[in-house]
Amino acid sequence: MRLVKVFKGVENDIATLEGEVNAWIRQTGVWVVSVTGNIAPQSIQPGAKGNVGLSQSVFAPSDVILIVLYEEPEEE
Repeated sequence: MRLVKVFKGVENDIATLEGEVNAWIRQTGVWVVSVTGNIAPQSIQPGAKGNVGLSQSVFAPSDVILIVLYEEPEEE
């Protein structure tokens, strides 16, 4: 039977999201059928003013969602 697992993170911390997904796959031993994802449109942070420099942005980090379609390992 195919099942779904949803993971949520933010675009400025993708490495943590990848680590979470990979750790879950290793721990559960599932067979991954597919991984799809989406990133939310950016919105301007309340109170943001114009150009704030190279390392900052007037946009809040967008939410990232990953949907893993998987099958559980067969029990022997």
